[in-house]
Amino acid sequence: MLYYLLYEKLYAPETITSFLRVFKYITLRTAGATLTALFISFIITPWIINKFKKYKMSQVVRVDHHKTKGTKSETPTMGGVAVLFSLLLSAAIWSRWDARFTLLMAIVTVGFGWLGFLDDYLKLIKKQPEGLIARYKFIGQMVIAGSIAVYLYFFPCHSMYGHSLSIPFISGEPLELGYMFIPFVMLVIVGTSNAVNLTDGMDGLAIGAVILATIGLILVAYLAGHYKFAEYLKIIYVQSGGEITVYLGAMLGASIGFLWYNAHPAQIFMGDTGALSLGGILGTAAVLTKNELLLLIIGGLFVIEAMSVIIQVASFKFTGRRVFAMAPLHHHFELKGWSESKVVVRFWIIAGIFLLISLSTFKLR
Repeated sequence: MLYYLLYEKLYAPETITSFLRVFKYITLRTAGATLTALFISFIITPWIINKFKKYKMSQVVRVDHHKTKGTKSETPTMGGVAVLFSLLLSAAIWSRWDARFTLLMAIVTVGFGWLGFLDDYLKLIKKQPEGLIARYKFIGQMVIAGSIAVYLYFFPCHSMYGHSLSIPFISGEPLELGYMFIPFVMLVIVGTSNAVNLTDGMDGLAIGAVILATIGLILVAYLAGHYKFAEYLKIIYVQSGGEITVYLGAMLGASIGFLWYNAHPAQIFMGDTGALSLGGILGTAAVLTKNELLLLIIGGLFVIEAMSVIIQVASFKFTGRRVFAMAPLHHHFELKGWSESKVVVRFWIIAGIFLLISLSTFKLR
């Protein structure tokens, strides 16, 4: 919005010294989007907390692993509403809406956020413990992700490598996927969405890991959207990919603002409204920047959490034994005697290590 109001509408060649030209720069708009979303999140989250407490929209806690169930059962849920509102409003102010990548990420944000909202609504308002039936939720995710995948198949983000898979650590030609590009994109987006949702089980754990992954993808999007940097680092150049940076900046600010209230002891939980949507955004950003496999490293913590659930379910189904005391993995360590704060901070450290490893892949190409 500001790009049009303060740059395109007012800026003219004869006023080349005008300070308004700064609004064309990705870095300024990304910083502005981050700070704006942070400010909005700080303002509206306490209001949402009070409203949710008033209507008793509190977390339904599983009593088999939470020792503090009496306290946590009174903590409002569906805080993802604050994150998504802050994100979308800030993105509306600072993004270029003629950039198709901005629209695609907004569609994923709203679509996955709506699915999560329905799930939380059924749990909290309708008092249905299971929420939205799993297969309906999965079908909804597949429809949204499939729509994005089909669109990108026919209107790829790169003329030559639009259907290709870039391999981290390798500078050779990307792997052409052909028709397999569509199911692969669906797997990345839906898989990331569910992995973030599985990680959301302790105060600040998921949102902190999302913040670190978002920082990594902001750097990736900026480099991929800058022709000289992309050429130097031997990564796929994505024209207008820099606009992804602005949108992710808004997501970063909204997430940091939410963490302020979600840190232990949490005043509000994110719920599926936020977790499904934020995960979907991370997956979509990786697809749009042609760094799908790199996301496995950037979001390594989410991969570990998701794999712990898969291993636990498979082991119990085929052998009748559990590998972990409880899955996802963060609950395993909680049952082993680690305090919640210790689990969260150590998992953040692991997420930070994965972030550093992912960034090192650029120079190793």
